[in-house]
Amino acid sequence: MEINNNYKLLIASTSTVHGSGYLEYIIDNAVRFLGVDEIIFIPYARPSGVTYDDYTEAPRKAFFAKGIRVKGLHEFNNPKEALLNAKAIFTGGGNTFLLLKTLYELDLISTLREVIGKGIPYMGSSAGSNITGLTIGTTNDMPIVYPPSFEALEFLPFNLNPHYLDPDPNSTHKGETRETRIKEFHKFNSQPVLGLREGSWLEVQNGNIELKGNLTARLFQQGKEAVEIENGLLIIG
Repeated sequence: MEINNNYKLLIASTSTVHGSGYLEYIIDNAVRFLGVDEIIFIPYARPSGVTYDDYTEAPRKAFFAKGIRVKGLHEFNNPKEALLNAKAIFTGGGNTFLLLKTLYELDLISTLREVIGKGIPYMGSSAGSNITGLTIGTTNDMPIVYPPSFEALEFLPFNLNPHYLDPDPNSTHKGETRETRIKEFHKFNSQPVLGLREGSWLEVQNGNIELKGNLTARLFQQGKEAVEIENGLLIIG
């Protein structure tokens, strides 16, 4: 599967890393990469008990400090039309199942594919990154709701596992590790899975995928040993 040359994607493992504020670690890169003065924020993965308005305030404040306006998609009377006219789109984290279910219910999946396919910049973090893969089958979230399909936006030719954690040799926990769970996924699914560690992100443009941040990523492929991926252009095959 080739990457659409028009895609301009910034796909982050998380919005917040330990010891810093919301988007603090990535905001300058995001401003440079997106290159716009206005962003539509998709809040549909919002954490339980948080309103769309409250959830939108975090990216609004972060980008306002950089001279960029943010408006929540829920603020528009016609979400589809809003996306068709967007300068850039940012989808935040929360629950991936809830996010995908809502996008299907509002009939926005095809709209997002159309808009991003034409080159409108897209930024995702956590759940917002999960939906850029082939399916959401490797999210860490609980299936609190059931979307009509696990098929996602399919911008990337693989699945993602944001917040990827390495096994802790000092832990007394004897349950499955993240790597074990992904290997279980590959018993029944063939698509590669990229584990993105906290503080890492992908930049996709001109048909290329580049790993950014200070950490390596971990690539899992069916029937193969997992490998570490260094920063730079990503080639999966």
